[in-house]
Amino acid sequence: MKLKDYQDWVSDFYKKRGWYDYNSFIRCNFLAEEVGELAQAVRKIEIGRDRPDEEEETKVEKLENIKEELGDVLDNIMILADKYQISLEEIMQSHQDKLIKRFE
Repeated sequence: MKLKDYQDWVSDFYKKRGWYDYNSFIRCNFLAEEVGELAQAVRKIEIGRDRPDEEEETKVEKLENIKEELGDVLDNIMILADKYQISLEEIMQSHQDKLIKRFE
């Protein structure tokens, strides 16, 4: 799937549910929440949780959780980019140019 196609699909999906209407400040808070969930998923696979009240997940389940949380983070980034009419390709190119200029 092409990034542009997915970004358009995500924006349409969020618009149909009224989730797109949240302002960018609120969207950044959703993004922060999802990054926290991603951090917890990574922690589970890297160092564990040591919680006797939680059932231990398999490595496959832990990896699926990481994939799910990365998707949630990505969707929030895509919505923010869309709200400012910035394509992901444009973001990637600009960021690559910055890193090359800074480190090469």
